[in-house]
Amino acid sequence: MRTDTPLEAAPETPLQTLPARGPVTIERGRPVLDVVIPVYNEEADLERCVRRLHDHLIRTFPYGFRITIADNASTDRTPELAARLDDTIEEVTAVRLEQKGRGRALRTVWSLSDAPVLAYMDVDLSTDLKALLPLVAPLISGHSDLAIGSRLARSSRVVRGPKREFISRAYNLILRGSLAARFSDAQCGFKAIRKDVAERLLPMVEDTGWFFDTEMLVLAERAGLRIHEVPVDWVDDPNSTVHIVKTATEDLKGVWRVGRALATGALPLDRVRRPFGDDPRDRELTGVPKGLARQLVGFCVVGALSTLIYLLLYSLFRLGTGPQVANALALLLSALGNTAANRRLTFGVRGRDRAMRHQAQGLVVFGIGLVLTSGSLAALDAAPGTASHGTELAVLIAANLAATILRFLLFRAWVFPSDSGATIDDDPRNDNR
Repeated sequence: MRTDTPLEAAPETPLQTLPARGPVTIERGRPVLDVVIPVYNEEADLERCVRRLHDHLIRTFPYGFRITIADNASTDRTPELAARLDDTIEEVTAVRLEQKGRGRALRTVWSLSDAPVLAYMDVDLSTDLKALLPLVAPLISGHSDLAIGSRLARSSRVVRGPKREFISRAYNLILRGSLAARFSDAQCGFKAIRKDVAERLLPMVEDTGWFFDTEMLVLAERAGLRIHEVPVDWVDDPNSTVHIVKTATEDLKGVWRVGRALATGALPLDRVRRPFGDDPRDRELTGVPKGLARQLVGFCVVGALSTLIYLLLYSLFRLGTGPQVANALALLLSALGNTAANRRLTFGVRGRDRAMRHQAQGLVVFGIGLVLTSGSLAALDAAPGTASHGTELAVLIAANLAATILRFLLFRAWVFPSDSGATIDDDPRNDNR
């Protein structure tokens, strides 16, 4: 039985992105799968769980495997039972940690493991083990980067009380609304990750408790990694020791922390991105601009919203100032928002790198738009008669359309060129937001 302390400092993460996905390498004497069972005072269920899981893997899993018991500072007979299982079953290893925390246990054991595919499951075995092979198969083949069991998929069969059902669905709804999460079930204790992904991703995950899973999945999804979901059959453990209110409070704090980090670009997610090289659609084609269709759609959406904001601001400023001043102020404010939105949503530039430079270049583009729109207003003012407010807006819309076309060309060729060295993701399949 090994006794390990949590890893305080992860090894230095390489700056380059992950390589293209591929099947894991099968090596003689090295397990392909390491299934971690984090436990705290589980003397009643531990041996039954481990023996049942071991028997299932012996019968159904075609490669070498390891079962790792991660004891989180248990105070009952759990360490003794874990050590006995380690001694009596060849594929079982026990690790003792002197601090509590499921996330801490997973980070420690996964970081130390030599298996190319890492998984974990709760000791109560609430999830039907027949889903284990479908869970890890896409990771072994190279199809996916992470895999989760989902109790909320339509074909899942779940037995649990209404209170837990409500809390689970409400939590996942919060994740979708606040962090734009697309995976369906963050809390199911049945997940797997490739080792090469874990080496890059785990150093960015701060939580050491129950929010560890959610944080890992959100960061993986934002980085464009592929998350495979498996419908599971799941039966609630009535003797679960999870403190729902305390866990929910900590989870909400985690949601706020991760949301703030993502909004400020504080996380180096470019380090866990993968190129897509196996699909024929990813091959470079001479003379075809990369990502042009998606960029046009994104630019049009951002432009439409910016135009509405611009017209609203112009109308407000026009109540107290002349048309030229109102136009300049409205265009300036909308241009700042337009550059920031296009930077992130249209051209996929993430992080703070060159953010001020991009805004400065955006202001130059704004100046060109100002010349076009101000010139249009000047021409309208020079025309005979007094133009109505509706005529002013119509002229401004036409001028803005011309400025918009020029703005897109300048953004694409000058402000956010794909070969500028910035962190840009033009492939729509990488855009997992």
